[in-house]
Amino acid sequence: MNTRPFPILPLALTAALAGAAGWWAASRFHRHPDTSTSRASALPKPGERRILYYQSAMHPWIKSDKPGKCTICGMDLTPVFEGDSGFGVEPGLVTLSSNAISVLHVRTAPVRRGVLHRTLRVAGILEDDATRHRIVSAWTGGRIDALYVNFSGAEITEGQPLARFYSPMLLEAERQYLAVIGGGIPGSATSGPDLLRQAAAQRLRQLGLTELQIEALPSKHATNHFTEILAPAGGTVVESFVYAGQYVMEGEKLFEIADFSNLWFQFDVYEQDLPWIRTGLQVSVTTPSVPGRVFNAPIQFIDPNLKEMTRSAKVRVEIPNPSIEENGSRRRLLQHRLYAEGAVSIDIPDLLLLPRSAVLAADDRPVVYIDKGGGAYEQRSVTLGRVGDTTVEVLHGVATDEPVVVQGNLLLDAQANINQAIHAADDASHAASTPQTGATPTPLTSEQVAAARLVLAIADQLRAALAADDLSAFRAAANEWTTASQRLFQALDDTDPRRHLAQRLAAVTPPSDVPDLRAARRIFHALSVEVVAFAKPLRTSVTEFRDLKIYRCPMTSESFEGAPSKAEWLQLAPPLRNPWFGAEMLECGVEVRD
Repeated sequence: MNTRPFPILPLALTAALAGAAGWWAASRFHRHPDTSTSRASALPKPGERRILYYQSAMHPWIKSDKPGKCTICGMDLTPVFEGDSGFGVEPGLVTLSSNAISVLHVRTAPVRRGVLHRTLRVAGILEDDATRHRIVSAWTGGRIDALYVNFSGAEITEGQPLARFYSPMLLEAERQYLAVIGGGIPGSATSGPDLLRQAAAQRLRQLGLTELQIEALPSKHATNHFTEILAPAGGTVVESFVYAGQYVMEGEKLFEIADFSNLWFQFDVYEQDLPWIRTGLQVSVTTPSVPGRVFNAPIQFIDPNLKEMTRSAKVRVEIPNPSIEENGSRRRLLQHRLYAEGAVSIDIPDLLLLPRSAVLAADDRPVVYIDKGGGAYEQRSVTLGRVGDTTVEVLHGVATDEPVVVQGNLLLDAQANINQAIHAADDASHAASTPQTGATPTPLTSEQVAAARLVLAIADQLRAALAADDLSAFRAAANEWTTASQRLFQALDDTDPRRHLAQRLAAVTPPSDVPDLRAARRIFHALSVEVVAFAKPLRTSVTEFRDLKIYRCPMTSESFEGAPSKAEWLQLAPPLRNPWFGAEMLECGVEVRD
């Protein structure tokens, strides 16, 4: 039976064309009856301003083309109308879209408290134990009749004969000793007077004989005129200075002996690294001559004398040097004066730490970028402490758990520098168009500094009371304001341009019987305006006040009756604590850096 393929493709094309034609006809001739009405309602009415966008007052980098909630704080977005500038973004703040964040591979990591680990790399030489290094010298003049050890590197034990020695002086002293103890007859049991015997024995000790050699003298044959020079300690003969048949003088060096069973790894630590070093720290020592072997030992000694030329101190680590068998003979695993490298492992607990990749130190002014959420990254200056292998101690500038950018921060920094340059140019243009009045502020005396500190401290107490919703604390601080502000006004000279600002401070007199918190916040706002006006030039012109913090809340209109849309306040130190809303929105605000 013959079958023919069903013409599916032509039928599909026909259906598609028919559907397209039907859609065009419907859109062309059958409009929805509410379309024109909805479009007309979207247009602004005559006399109304058009809404440009919606913006978060608390997080101004959050914007939307329609009403909604802030993606960070959840508050309603505020409409920004045509002709308005909206809520400004700080010049050190960089905003990115989600696509840009993905393209730049921006990554963050939280600031943590933990252990700062650092590995200090050092290099030095393996020396022998100086406390067991010996020089064998001639106690009296004579002749080396024979050498038992006649090459460097020989392994010896304590008491082993090194050479046979002939000395007329030593021979005469031996005969005198024998005469005292037994009439000069070898093996005699008769003893002479104790004092003479002791004196004769002491003479032999002074000429280099050991106690065993002295005790063996009575059995020494009368025709034996030689004495053996014995090793005072076991070890290795580093150098032999004499040959058989050589005459030597009293005090002349014969042999140098070192004990290599324990070696000293000595290395230099430079002045800037000395605060890291202490006795007991573990050092991992390696040497190219023994590849793959690591010798772990603690630091035993740090030389308190610094070398003036290199500004370094010598540090010592004691390493056991085992004996090994090789080709039927034994030797020490590590040789004397080998080059070696060490890794000093240092751990310092409980520090606030930043990843090293988060820190940018352009112009020796370290900064990091904090993820503020919603695609915004804030440039933050930080004060750093000790630097570890992967982390760095941070002393000031960030708090625990704040997310810092660890990847992509170089591009963020470039954009922040562009923003700051534009901001600086705008400020310079504004300053050029504004006439400058007043004299240049003069340095403050110690009395003026103290008066200013007192006023600012009381202002900070008033702010802290409102942030804590504590009306009684506000009243108590208000009692001290008048006296302190008058003192500041009187302390400033008539020619000081800050005097008129102090006069305005003294004119504000917060009552101590303020009835409630809303009234207290209204009174504090009038005072805060003058305090901020006084503090801003003060922190740029007087070193003692450069750490003052000024913050701004961008949404204070509901704080008290007649409140402005945004307001600033002074704090002596972070963290930000909003006085306008207290516990309701304690952290609402941004820092003002100008």
